[in-house]
Amino acid sequence: MIGGMNLALIVLIVFVVIIVGLVLYGVGVYNGLVALRNRFKNAYAQIDVQLKRRYDLIPNLVETAKGYLKHERETLESVMQARNAATAAQSGAAAAPGDPEAMGKLTQAEGMLTGALTRFYAVSEAYPDLKANQNMMQLTEELTSTENKIAFARQAYNDSVMRYNTQREQFPAAIFAGMFNFGEAKPFEVKVEAEREAPQVSF
Repeated sequence: MIGGMNLALIVLIVFVVIIVGLVLYGVGVYNGLVALRNRFKNAYAQIDVQLKRRYDLIPNLVETAKGYLKHERETLESVMQARNAATAAQSGAAAAPGDPEAMGKLTQAEGMLTGALTRFYAVSEAYPDLKANQNMMQLTEELTSTENKIAFARQAYNDSVMRYNTQREQFPAAIFAGMFNFGEAKPFEVKVEAEREAPQVSF
């Protein structure tokens, strides 16, 4: 009888240890996913800062060019329309970093803005006085620097997203990811056409 009680106690202890071990493992997996999610959200915050700077510079660029490009109203308007659309998409992405729909809209809007800026710079080439304008040169330099910072921040964000997505897809983390609603995060991709057409500034 005593031996049976000891055996039952041992089985109970083993069972409790296994349950506690599973709970601790689950907590570890959950915390790991939270850490990775926070990491890519923080990485997106760095992109967000640079995108805001880019969007703030563009109106000044257009205003400076307006006096020279009097016959290029359509080009200037397309830059501002694309900038406004990108600003709206950026707000959506900032509210939900990694969300596939929000990041898709941002990618599309950024591609349109890059195309509009490319056309703007192409038109500007025909106006030597504009190219020689000190304010224009300074704004273009700042914009180019900001573009480079966006590219670096985008790479860091995409790396963080890849680590998060890899972790959430692996077994057994995939079980916890499904249980606790750790959805897929979307990288911030720039279309190949947009990258190829990125403004080559020679001011």
